[in-house]
Amino acid sequence: MKDIQRKKLIRVTTADISLDGLLKGQLKFLNQYFEVIGVAKDTGVLKEVSEREGIRVVDAPLERPISLVNDIKGLWFLYRLFRKEKPWCVHANTPKGSLLAMIAAWFAGVPHRIYTVTGLRYQGAHGVLRKILKGMEVCTCFFANKVIPEGNGVKQILQEDHITKKELNVILNGNINGVDIDYFSPDHFTAETRINGKLYTGSKEDIRKDLNLSKDDFVFIFIGRIVGDKGMNELSDSMKRFQKEDKNVKLLLVGRFETELDPLKSGNEDFLRNNPDVRFVGYQRDVRPFFIAADVLVFPSYREGFPNVVLQAGAMGLPSIVTNINGCNEIIKEGQNGRIFPSKDADALFKEMNWCIENKDFIKVMASQSRKMIVDRYRQEEVWKATLKEYEKLEE
Repeated sequence: MKDIQRKKLIRVTTADISLDGLLKGQLKFLNQYFEVIGVAKDTGVLKEVSEREGIRVVDAPLERPISLVNDIKGLWFLYRLFRKEKPWCVHANTPKGSLLAMIAAWFAGVPHRIYTVTGLRYQGAHGVLRKILKGMEVCTCFFANKVIPEGNGVKQILQEDHITKKELNVILNGNINGVDIDYFSPDHFTAETRINGKLYTGSKEDIRKDLNLSKDDFVFIFIGRIVGDKGMNELSDSMKRFQKEDKNVKLLLVGRFETELDPLKSGNEDFLRNNPDVRFVGYQRDVRPFFIAADVLVFPSYREGFPNVVLQAGAMGLPSIVTNINGCNEIIKEGQNGRIFPSKDADALFKEMNWCIENKDFIKVMASQSRKMIVDRYRQEEVWKATLKEYEKLEE
């Protein structure tokens, strides 16, 4: 291996929750070979990231919504930071942070500028907003000298939409960080782990009891941002139809509502928060107990790069119902570890969910295959090693 130890590598995301969730463990691994600095807006977990990963972090004024004033402030901050630190490489992901980081790094004379494309926001937009978001992607790719699509679906769209003419190569089988297959393991939560009646530990029956779910309930789970762009309106419609049919169907809902950014249709937020057939538990740092309690992941998202939650569900032994979009249709193989349906199609979603309820034996077969399919293709340590090799390839 080339002598690349202690060169300065700056990893940028818009918010610290992305450093925390998307790059967990990878930063610590890379810090063995580089001086890694994490840069993101501190929303409350940046210090924890620093302590866990053993890296220096910088709180940057980066905002997800488009704002000319705030974005200029963020750009100027990054430019001054890069001029001061003189990094060998700036590597960014998440749309806004990447745009500002690539521009600032170019003007600051950073020799290596990597943009990992984890999702294309313009796909879910229309009109002027779509043109703006698409232009942002073109701009980010222009100022980067290496563009890494998170999956083959993202790669195809970048080429078809003429976002960049740069060479595009997916790392291994896709995904930015892989899956910690020891952490996301159904064997972790056993009856023996239930100490002093602690909630959400122990057997499936224990956790279901904590959630007021019975052993006879068929439980779908969704984990993520609870917004229209994630298919929450279609999921609400499907659950309402199941209620009318009086089936033992429950939805376990894990995540945050983002009413200001992407509100749901009238009545759907109230339904998801308060209906007796929905168990809304809010945002959870540890989602494993909720996977244990569920039968099938339902993920009706409109757009993704390479969704971690689908990988995590598979590692926990859950089959998934997903939309036929980037990432999802690369992780899920129809009939082997899940089912695939067209995005934005409420009827198709209902039919797939109903199929799962009526084919419980086949669901068990898919569940038995799900973990192995993830372990064989998305083991975290292999993704880290492949990422390190990408850095090694960079010219001196």
